[in-house]
Amino acid sequence: MTTSRKGKAPERGTASTSSAKRKIDDEDRVASTASKKPRVSIADLLSSQQSNSWNDNSRTSQADGNSDGNLRKMGTTTPQPAKTSYANMYSFTPSKSVTSNVVDLTASPSSPESQKRKASFANPRTPFNPHQGPRKLVVKNLRTVPRIDPAQYFEQIWVQEDKALDAIFNKEKEAYSLEELYKGAENVCRQGNAPELYNRLGKKCELHLIEHVRDGIRRDEESSPDAEVLRAFVNAWTTWQKQLLTVRQIFYYLDQTYLLRSADNPSITQMGLIKFRSCVFQDQFIRQKVLSGVVTLIDSDRGGNLSENETSLLRQSIDALHELSIYTGDFEPVFVSTTEQYFRTWRQTKANKDDLSDYVNNCTDLLTREMSRCDFLTFDRSTRALVADLFDNILIEEELDVLTNGDSILDLFEDDKYEELERLYTLLQRKRHGEILAPPFSKFVETEGSLIVFDEKRESEMVVRLLEFKSRLDHFLKYSFQNNEVIGNALHKAFETFINKTKKSQSNWDTDNAKPGEMIAKHVDLLLKGGVKAIPRLQTRRMDPSKPEEEHDFDDAPGGEDAEINQHLSNALDLFRFVHGKAVFEAFYKKDLARRLLMGRSASFDAERNMLTRLKNECGAAFTHNLESMFKDMDLAREEMMSYKQLLDDRGIKPSPDLQVNVLSASAWPTYPDVAVNIPSEIAKVMEDFETHYKSKHSGRKLTWKHSLAHCQLRANFPRGYKELVVSGFQAVVLLLFNDIPVDKHLSYAEIKASTGLVDAELRRTVQSLACAKYHVLKKHPKGRDVNDTDTFTFNAAFVDAKMRIKINQIQLKETKEENKETHERVAADRHYETQAAIVRIMKSRKKISHNELIVEVIKATMSRGVLDQADIKRNIEKLIEKDYMEREEGNTYSYVA
Repeated sequence: MTTSRKGKAPERGTASTSSAKRKIDDEDRVASTASKKPRVSIADLLSSQQSNSWNDNSRTSQADGNSDGNLRKMGTTTPQPAKTSYANMYSFTPSKSVTSNVVDLTASPSSPESQKRKASFANPRTPFNPHQGPRKLVVKNLRTVPRIDPAQYFEQIWVQEDKALDAIFNKEKEAYSLEELYKGAENVCRQGNAPELYNRLGKKCELHLIEHVRDGIRRDEESSPDAEVLRAFVNAWTTWQKQLLTVRQIFYYLDQTYLLRSADNPSITQMGLIKFRSCVFQDQFIRQKVLSGVVTLIDSDRGGNLSENETSLLRQSIDALHELSIYTGDFEPVFVSTTEQYFRTWRQTKANKDDLSDYVNNCTDLLTREMSRCDFLTFDRSTRALVADLFDNILIEEELDVLTNGDSILDLFEDDKYEELERLYTLLQRKRHGEILAPPFSKFVETEGSLIVFDEKRESEMVVRLLEFKSRLDHFLKYSFQNNEVIGNALHKAFETFINKTKKSQSNWDTDNAKPGEMIAKHVDLLLKGGVKAIPRLQTRRMDPSKPEEEHDFDDAPGGEDAEINQHLSNALDLFRFVHGKAVFEAFYKKDLARRLLMGRSASFDAERNMLTRLKNECGAAFTHNLESMFKDMDLAREEMMSYKQLLDDRGIKPSPDLQVNVLSASAWPTYPDVAVNIPSEIAKVMEDFETHYKSKHSGRKLTWKHSLAHCQLRANFPRGYKELVVSGFQAVVLLLFNDIPVDKHLSYAEIKASTGLVDAELRRTVQSLACAKYHVLKKHPKGRDVNDTDTFTFNAAFVDAKMRIKINQIQLKETKEENKETHERVAADRHYETQAAIVRIMKSRKKISHNELIVEVIKATMSRGVLDQADIKRNIEKLIEKDYMEREEGNTYSYVA
């Protein structure tokens, strides 16, 4: 047998191979010695006698193995005879004679093997040439045919394997060790019988599954409930997996060699799975019982009647379906079908479609349970998606009329059911129907907002209620509708619609002015005049029942009161942005600002400036031009009074009483009526001195005194102590009349009127504030709320109050009905003038235009000042036609008259 030196020889040939190597080495040395034939010394001849036997053996091996030829094949060369050295010829090495029988005990013992090794090392080595290939070795007497026939050996091994498989399947102890069984299977595979071994193993497994496993499960076909059959199936599969693991250990060599390279035959584990599926599960009875059992357990879980053991069985069943690869093809269609039936039955019995709130809550809880079950039982994504599609189609798409019922949705809005609306939106959005909620939401906003705007009984609370309403709407949009853009736009348009609605009523003096603009201006006035304490707190409803209501404590922040005022100003401006008719807000804000500046009633000058900056950014510089002029006038007036008082000090004049005058430009400030009043001589004297000084400094200017805006401080001497009274100018004139009369003397209404020179309307309000309000500085006879011409008044000597400084209600500082009416009428008149100016500008540019086009152009031109009614536009067109600015032509058109 010829083999390469790099190969691995069988175990039986190992000794022969080493012997052959030694023979070849000996032959090389003999051949080399024979070819050289050098001269030898006497010592060499004597030593050669001791190795004659070894040389004979070497020659025999050379003759038998044809070593000469082999050496030439391996690339060795025969060395040339060496030249004779004269130095060696006469060099004699002492040695023993060949024939001597004397043994040298001092020499080291030697043997033929040691002599061979010495000779081997002494001879020159054959050079290694890697390009000649591996050396060929000849192993003699190697057995190439096994002692036992392969077929007979296979049958012998299979008997052992068959007994072992029976023991494994019967859960008995194997008669042979796993190592012995594994070695036998390996030897069979090495002998080329792997296919037959695999076939017999498959038939053995199939026979066991049919006769024992399948028949064991079908033992009681009629009486076995689905759950029991399912449990037996799961147990059988679990047992089979364990047995299959042991079988694979025995036939591991078969699995990793033959089956690994075979494309047609599956591995042992896969073969066991396929056999179990085909022999056990595909049985009609078992398949029907297993699938029915799984569905029955799921139905029990939906009903809440599943025990802990049944829950474990259900999870094991689903795992078995996955492992056997029968989940998608067999179980999923059955489960989806039963789920569809369950959803339809649930919709009729438990959904409660009559109440939208209950329906969306029930549907949301159902979906949560179904998705949680899919996750718990490790269903495939495809199953989860199919269940979700069934839910969407049956409970959302088919019940869209229930989910979008307008009256039911309005009830949810009115009851502030944020969670139910959020669930409703989420359900509709699953089918991309969330934007269907925009129209009901718009309707709710317009309806509720209009009720707030046109509620005349609670008109003073309009802004606070609107802010509360807007807070609710923002919460609906943010949390319930997840900031949906379409619904957000609908909210903005609906809020803008109702806040700009006009209605002629007694509240706006039968004008078309929108009331919110006026009320926002008054709300800002209260805020800037009295701080946050002057306005009622927002009674904001709790937005999220699961969380406490958030409250902002601005006192803890830097700025304290100012920070809270700025926050409320921001809220008011949020409403102001929706108002189209800015003219109403401007008129009332300008009038209230003037009162605050003139009376020194601003709670925070920084807040005033901040509000002015906000309005400028919101409406432009033209809107706040007059307001800024008012602040400038106050600064100039303050400087004017400082210079006047400095002049008096330089002259050594101390005026009594102290006078403070604000000189204002008439164009920037609101118009105030001139009310005639008899000024006391002391006050008239200082007023005249200031007027003389001012006219001498500013020639050509005219001063008009507005006594209705005057206010002063009086020092009152009551029997029970002194008090400082902060009163209006009219109140001071009336009180000064009681200085020159006895305490018990009465002054009639007629006498007071003659002395003060006030008209009845002003005098009645003034006297009423002194005698019938909170502080009774005067006594009215007879007692009563109303002031009549026959009433008399006396000084109240018994007046007492805990405060040293008392601010009496100043009627003149508050807006009267007449002033309110005048403001509304002036704004309405200004709008008519603006409308007529817009019509003239349009006609001048177009020359000729139809009626409908003119209406549209006018509305666009006046949009910033508020939406106009078409009837008002028509009346202004008729007025311009009467004034010959334009004329009517045929075809309902107008032409401009130059």
